[in-house]
Amino acid sequence: MVSAAAQREIDRLFSVFNPVDPPLAERRANWERDSLLEALPEGARYSAVIAGGVSSEWTEMPGADPRRVLLLLHGGGYNAGSPLIYRKLAANLARATGFRVLTPDYRLSPEHVFPAAVEDAEAAYDWLIEQGRSPDDIVIAGDSAGGGLTLSLLLALRAAGKPMPKAAVVMAPWTDLTVSSPSYESLRHLDPIIRRENLLEAARWYAGPGDPANPMMSPLFADLKALPPLLIHAGGSEVMVDDSRRFAERARLAGVDVTEKIWPGLWHVFQTACPAVPEAVEAIDEIGAFVRAQYAA
Repeated sequence: MVSAAAQREIDRLFSVFNPVDPPLAERRANWERDSLLEALPEGARYSAVIAGGVSSEWTEMPGADPRRVLLLLHGGGYNAGSPLIYRKLAANLARATGFRVLTPDYRLSPEHVFPAAVEDAEAAYDWLIEQGRSPDDIVIAGDSAGGGLTLSLLLALRAAGKPMPKAAVVMAPWTDLTVSSPSYESLRHLDPIIRRENLLEAARWYAGPGDPANPMMSPLFADLKALPPLLIHAGGSEVMVDDSRRFAERARLAGVDVTEKIWPGLWHVFQTACPAVPEAVEAIDEIGAFVRAQYAA
């Protein structure tokens, strides 16, 4: 059973849910506007930076380890989202990990189709290395489309023969742009955020003339060997949950060290509800513990 605070948020999400997305420009503007109303964690500091040619933002909490970086790739269906919108989540992850957080403002579709987002994420990662950081000092994280982009970036780094980061954290990653998993229909009545039809449109925008089944767009279909340790979180009532379950299973079969947790009754990227929802606080703290554990030795 979910907490009372979580249930209130679920009820609120259902009360405002519109199964038909507004025009993209309106959706982007609404998300930016709503993010400005959020209270940010006390002590969070933000600063702009150009990371490998990509406009980005640093987030830092007091006492952060200046050597270590969480490279945060935001969600938004590859067509929305920004560092500004993700300031609250970035600060909560910075608090939990003790790392500085770098959030790139990667190019969005439909204006910029695949592989623009992957190229920008890789450029930001390369820039961190060029600044003198060891790959062992970097953890990559992302949610939803940003979770899928995190996994695509790992595949791109492996293909290029570049050193891998220490680990990766994905929250409800979108791993299958063909949107073919059973949970997209079986959990439809429980999800107050996502509909399969909207994801299919987002996939078309991102893929452009390409095939959404391309493993670099849909990491579920990739050869997953030699990836770094992964933490996968997802909500048990979101239509995208099978993207996490199926990816975790395939990654384990490929020999990847995978820690997977499905949170019963919770919604897509519920971690953004920290600190109002206890389960979100717990999830953020577990992410911090996972990241710190990679350095315990």
